[in-house]
Amino acid sequence: MNTLKRAVLLGWFGIGLCCPALLLAAEESPAEYSRGALIRFEGPITPWLEYYLDCKLRTAKQKGADLVIIEIDSPGGLVEESLNIATRLRDLDWAHTVAYIPEQALSGAAFVALGCDEIIMGPNAKLGDAGVIEPDAQFQFQYVPEKIRTHLVAEARDLAAAKGRPPALAEAMVDKDLVVYRVKNRQSGKETFLSDKEIQSDKDPGQWEKINPVQESLGDSFLEVNGTRAVELGLAQGTVSSRADLQRRYRPRGELLVFQYTGVDTAVYILNSPWVTGLLFVVGLVALYIELSAPGIGLGGLTAALCFAIFFWSRFLGGTADLLDVILFVAGVAFLLVELFVLPGFGVAGLSGILLILASLILASQTFVIPQTREDWAQLTGTLLVILVSGLAFSVAAYLLSRHFGSLPLLSRLVLVPPNSPGSDKGAGAPGGGQSAVQVGSRGVAVSLLRPAGKARFGKQYVDVVTEGEFITKGSEVEILEIHGNRVVVGEVDVST
Repeated sequence: MNTLKRAVLLGWFGIGLCCPALLLAAEESPAEYSRGALIRFEGPITPWLEYYLDCKLRTAKQKGADLVIIEIDSPGGLVEESLNIATRLRDLDWAHTVAYIPEQALSGAAFVALGCDEIIMGPNAKLGDAGVIEPDAQFQFQYVPEKIRTHLVAEARDLAAAKGRPPALAEAMVDKDLVVYRVKNRQSGKETFLSDKEIQSDKDPGQWEKINPVQESLGDSFLEVNGTRAVELGLAQGTVSSRADLQRRYRPRGELLVFQYTGVDTAVYILNSPWVTGLLFVVGLVALYIELSAPGIGLGGLTAALCFAIFFWSRFLGGTADLLDVILFVAGVAFLLVELFVLPGFGVAGLSGILLILASLILASQTFVIPQTREDWAQLTGTLLVILVSGLAFSVAAYLLSRHFGSLPLLSRLVLVPPNSPGSDKGAGAPGGGQSAVQVGSRGVAVSLLRPAGKARFGKQYVDVVTEGEFITKGSEVEILEIHGNRVVVGEVDVST
């Protein structure tokens, strides 16, 4: 009996020793995730940093991550970008988000942290101090007007409330005059943090008993706390000493995906800006136009291919393009080539090619097919505007090139002029100094498709010619309208007259 009793006692003693360890393990490892991704978020918050985070989030989603850790080390930055990022994280529904703060998340970076599902900090890391300042006329920094502060207070409270954090503490990060108290509900015994105005606005103010003010909200200063204090106040869910401890806490399966800034990210950001994207479109289209006007040279075609390759490469790395977009673009180009070389004119193949190219460029610039939200519509509008402006710029450039293709110093070298043609080394004469049969008013036959440049035969002479912009099919009768040096302008003869 004594042996059994001792065994039972030892068993209960062992359970007593194991329970704290089991509880600690449960606290450190609340869930196991199939795929974890960590995104380094460091430095001042700028439009570039917002774009960078969006790209990495898209990549993490594509790789199947259901745990996203934002490793924040930032002093803050621009207000609008900070709020955009915080809202994006708050509304993210495909993964559990964690703000990991090993050093600091101040000002706008505090908003970013508040947008995550959980906040995990280093014991001495800093969070808060989100007061907004701006330079005055003498370039001295001052607090922003009350109207702007009111908006930021509302945003901070909404972010905190959405993730179960005390809104008053988030407000105190923005409003240096707000004093927050630890309070206790006299009826339920529940403790939380409220300001005087929150207590007075309650339907039963008397139910709240003030315990003590939050020290960090006193002294005419914005609330800022370290990691240990943030856990005490309910702003953070825990503290860790290293990234390895953080990974053990969440136990994602497999290797943790780590995304951090590289020079490629800067290049992608620059290339994906509207101005650079439009420039790539215009240069690529003009180069393609030159290649079609002077076939066989290859320089224009290579330049066009390079421009569109850079466009799709930057969109692939930006997370908005996929293989289907490239296939649509290549198919569109193939349809246009069929229209130009196999089925001259302008019909189904040409129209289909243009539509396929437009669809590929639009789809490669966004992550959705049909816009659903206001942000989607804004992105689609921006993409269409870039394409429209680029198309207009290309149209102007194409018109000028069609008018002056043979007379421009560089482009004139792309036009091959027969020895007995106008502008050859022997002038307007035929070989041997004889009189050339080619002059204004001479009629001949187009021996190649003029789009707008090509070749025409006048008697026995073959001459490189250019139209005034229109396409003329092979075999059509043409007439010389102008001769300027190496440039011979022709027009199609109306056979009905």
